[in-house]
Amino acid sequence: MTTADTIHASHSVKEWHLESLGLLAGGTKSLDQNQTTEILKTRFSTWTPIENKSLNNQLFQERVRLISHWFDLWTDKQRKQFLHGILIKCNKSQLKFAERWFVENIPVTKVDFTTVLPRFISLYIFSFLNAKDLCAAAQVSWHWKFLSEQDCLWMPKCIMFGWFLPYFPEKNEYSAWKQHYIACAADLDYLTPREVAGSYGTLSEPKPENEDQKEKLRERCLRKIMRERLTVCKKELIKARPPWNSGFYRSGFQPKLPQTVHDRVRSAAALFLMKNGTPSPKEMLFKHISADAKSVPCIGLEAETLPKRKNAAGSCSDLVLPHRLHRTVLQKDPNETHSPQLRLLLISSHIPAYEMIVDSIKPGVIPIVYDHSGTTLESLLYYVGKALDGQTAKSIGIITDGDSRGINLLQGCSVSTKNLLKPEVKEFWAKLRSCVMHQEGGYIDIFVPLAASEAGMEVLSQLSHLTGLFFRTPAGIATGSYQHILSEWLGNQKDSPPPPSIYFTEAKLQLWLRFTELLEDALKAVRKNLRPYFCDLQKNMTGKILGQIMFDAVSWSDVQEKQRIAEVLVEGLVELSRGNDENPFEFLSRFLMRKYNKKEELKSQVLTTESNPEASLGVSVKTSKLDKEIAEKRKSLARELLLSERNYVNMLEIVRDVYVKPLKAALASHRIILSYANVQTIFSDILNILQLNRWFSDELTQRLNEWNPAQKLGDLFIQFCQQLQTYTNFFNNYAVILKTIDKCRETIPVFRAFLKRHDKTVATTMRSLQEFLLCPSKRIEEYVTLLYALRLHTPPEHTDREELTPAIKQMKQFKDYLDQLKLNVGRDDQILTTQRRIQGCPKLLKANRYLIAMQDVAQLNCCSERVHMPFRLYEHTHDLSLFLFNDILVISQRSISYKPFERISHVTHQFLAVVTLHQLLVEDIPDSKYIKNAFLLQSPRCQMICSTEDHDKFTWLSALQRAIICNIEDNVNCS
Repeated sequence: MTTADTIHASHSVKEWHLESLGLLAGGTKSLDQNQTTEILKTRFSTWTPIENKSLNNQLFQERVRLISHWFDLWTDKQRKQFLHGILIKCNKSQLKFAERWFVENIPVTKVDFTTVLPRFISLYIFSFLNAKDLCAAAQVSWHWKFLSEQDCLWMPKCIMFGWFLPYFPEKNEYSAWKQHYIACAADLDYLTPREVAGSYGTLSEPKPENEDQKEKLRERCLRKIMRERLTVCKKELIKARPPWNSGFYRSGFQPKLPQTVHDRVRSAAALFLMKNGTPSPKEMLFKHISADAKSVPCIGLEAETLPKRKNAAGSCSDLVLPHRLHRTVLQKDPNETHSPQLRLLLISSHIPAYEMIVDSIKPGVIPIVYDHSGTTLESLLYYVGKALDGQTAKSIGIITDGDSRGINLLQGCSVSTKNLLKPEVKEFWAKLRSCVMHQEGGYIDIFVPLAASEAGMEVLSQLSHLTGLFFRTPAGIATGSYQHILSEWLGNQKDSPPPPSIYFTEAKLQLWLRFTELLEDALKAVRKNLRPYFCDLQKNMTGKILGQIMFDAVSWSDVQEKQRIAEVLVEGLVELSRGNDENPFEFLSRFLMRKYNKKEELKSQVLTTESNPEASLGVSVKTSKLDKEIAEKRKSLARELLLSERNYVNMLEIVRDVYVKPLKAALASHRIILSYANVQTIFSDILNILQLNRWFSDELTQRLNEWNPAQKLGDLFIQFCQQLQTYTNFFNNYAVILKTIDKCRETIPVFRAFLKRHDKTVATTMRSLQEFLLCPSKRIEEYVTLLYALRLHTPPEHTDREELTPAIKQMKQFKDYLDQLKLNVGRDDQILTTQRRIQGCPKLLKANRYLIAMQDVAQLNCCSERVHMPFRLYEHTHDLSLFLFNDILVISQRSISYKPFERISHVTHQFLAVVTLHQLLVEDIPDSKYIKNAFLLQSPRCQMICSTEDHDKFTWLSALQRAIICNIEDNVNCS
C-alpha cells in the first residue's frame, strides 16, 4: 500500500466517524474540502479553546458523544479496562461523587448490620439473645464471635444465677464471663428434694419407708372427705335459695356457688397438706371430721363473704371464709347464725380531700369514690352492683356535700322534697334498697344534716316510706365544715355505736374534720390546676395548717404575751430609774406583782361575765308551757349563733385594723401607699358589711343577756334581711374589687410590699386579703343553716315561729342569688379555659351554656364493612377529646408530646368539629374479640367510631344520652 492509499484510508475512517456523529448527510454527500479540513483540525486535535466558553462547551459535548459511540462498540472487557483507567486518574472528590451515585442508584440488598451500626448498638441487639443463641451467633464470623463474647453480654447472665468470677479479670482479658458461664452450667450442683433431705435434713419428722403408699392413701382419704362435705353443702344450698336482687341480675342467671366452694375446699386442703405435713390415714379419718374443724384451716386465704342461706330448719347458715384460723367451709353448725358485716360507703369526689376519707376507712367497708360532675344515677347504681357482686350489705353510707334541706348527690341532681318523686330518683332509691338487708335491720347512713330542718325531716320521711329502710343522719348543728358528722345521729340506737365509728378510724377522721375548711379552699385550686410540682401552693397550705394549729393550741393573748412582758418590764425600769431604791430587784418584783394582781382581777371579771351563762344571759324564767329539752336546744342554737357572729365580726375587724387603717394613715401623712379612690373601691363595701354585722352582733348579745324561753330572734333576722342590700353591693362589685387589688399589686411596688408585709401573718391568722373577702359568702350559708335549725326546734305555738318563716324565705332567696352568681362565674371561666385549650376553636361562650363532661377517646377505622359485625377489624387512627356541653359536642384531636429531661407530657388540642346535640345520633357497638368499649357518633356531616378506656364507656354514654334528651326537650319547649 502506498502512502497515498494510507492517507486515503485514514481519511476514510475519519469520514466514517463524522458520518456516525451526524456531521455528514450521507456517503454520497461530502463537505467542502476546506470545511472538512477545519473540522478535522479542531475535532481530532488536542487543541481546546479555553477562553471561548461557548466553543469549549460545544467541543466538550461533541467529544463526549464520540467517546460514548466508541464505548458502545467495545466489549465488556474493554469497558472495564476503560473504567479502571478513568477511576485511577480521578481525585478524591470525583471518587466520592461516584460513591454517592452508586449509593443512590444501586440499593444495598444484603449487608451485615454489625459492620454498619455502631458497636454499642450491635451489643444492645445481642443483649436480647439467650446463652444458646449467643453461642450460635459466635459461629457466623470472626467479627460476630468477637461481639458475642463480650463480657458486658455474659456478666448479667451469670449474675442472674448467682455466678460470680472468683478473680478480677484484666483489662485486656477476653471472654472471661462466657468461660465462667460455661463452666458453671456444665457442672451444676443440683440435688433432688430427697437428696437435700438426706444431706441436710428437714424441719418435719422423718417419713416412714413406705412413703409412696402413705401418700396415696392420704390423698384417697382426703378426696373421700371432700366429696362427702361437698354433697352436704350442695344439699343445704338447694333447700332454700335467696331472692335475686332486682336491677342487677337478669332472670335465668344462676350463681356458681358450688364450684366456688369446691375450689376453696381444694385450696384449703392443699394448704393444710403443705403446713401440717403427712398425717396418718387414721388421723385423716377422725381428726378431719372433728367438730372444731381445725384439720383444714384456710391459711392465707382472702376474707370473702358469701350470701347468707337458710337451711331446712329455718336458721341462717353463714358461708364466710375468714381471714384467720377461726372457721372452715367444710364444717358448719346448722344451728349457729352469723350476720355478715359487709358495709358499703359512697364517697363523692366533691368532698374536700376525699383521699383522706378513703385512707381512714376501716377494714370490711367497701369504698366507692365516684365522680361528682360526670356520673349519673344509672352509672352510680352500676358501680354499687359491681362492688357488691350479688351480695347485700349490712348498711350503705353516703358521704357527700349538701345542706339541711337536701343531698347534693350528683351535679345537677340534688335529692330534696322537690325532685324526690321524679321517676329516675325513685328508681334509684328503689334499686339501692335491694342492696341492703332490710329484713335483718339494714339501714342507710347519710352524712348530711337532714335532721336540722323541717325540709330535711320531710326528705327522710319520704325516703323511709319509699324504701322501707331505716335512715340515719346527723341531727346536731355546727358552723364548721362537716363538723355535723360528730354530732348526735337521728335514728341511731343508744346501745349501738355511732355511724362515724362504724365506717372510719376516729383519729384519722378527727384530723380530716379539723382541717376541712382549709383543705377545701386549698384543694379547689389544686384540683383545678393540678401540676406535678406546686411548691408555692404547698408552702401556702402548710402555712395555713400550721397557723390553724397554733391558734387552736395557743390563744392570741399567749402569742402577744412576750410583747406585754417587755412593755411591763420597760415600765418597771422607768419607775426604778425615777427613784433611788436600795434594792432594785425587790422593787422590780413588787412592781411586777402589782401588775399581775391587776391583770388577774380584770381576767376574773371577764370570766365571770362570759363563762357564767346564767349571770350574763339572765336565764331565770322557768318555762311551764314549752318543753325543757326543746328550750335548751333553742338556747344552745342562740349561743352558737352569737359565738359564730362574734368570730365573723372579728374577721372583718382584722381587715379594718390591719389593712384599712394603715392605708388611710398613709394618706393623711402624705406617704401615699394607695390612692383614696382605690381604697374606697376595695374596702368601702366590706366596711359597710362590718358596720351592719356589728349592729347585728350587739342586738344578739342584748337579747341573749335578756334570754328567756319566750325570747324571739325572727324579727331581728327580718330587720337584718331588709339591709341585705349592703351584701348585694359587695357581691356585685366583687370581681371589680379583686381586679383592682391585682392591678394595684402589679403596678404599685409600695402596695405590693404592703401586702407582702401583712398577708399571712400572725395578725391576719395566716390569711391573705383575698381570703378575708370570702367570709361574707360563707356567712350567708351559715345563716340559712342556723335559721332552719332554729325553726326546727321552735314549737308551733311559739310567737317566734311566724317570724322565722319569712326570715328563712328572704335569706334563702339571697343564698340562691349568691349560688347562681357563683355558678355563672364558674361556668364562664370553665368555658373560656376550654376554648383556650383547643387550638382554632370558635367562640364557645354563650348565655346558658355550660360544660358537662370531657372524655378522651380513640378514633377507630373499620377495615372492611362487608365483614359481619363481630368479626370486623379496626385500626386506631387518631386520639380525640370530646367536650360535652348542654347544647353542643366539641370534637378535638389530641396530641401528646414530651420535652427532653422532663417527665411531664404536653397535651395539645386541635379543633375538628362542633355538633349540635339534637342532630347527634349515638349507637352502641357491642364488645367483640377485636374491639372493646366502642360506640358510634353520627351527625349529618360526619361519622366516627370511638373507643374509651375501661369502665368509662357506660358513664360517658349515660351523660351523653341525658344531655341529648334534655336538649331536645328544650328545643321542643322553645318552639
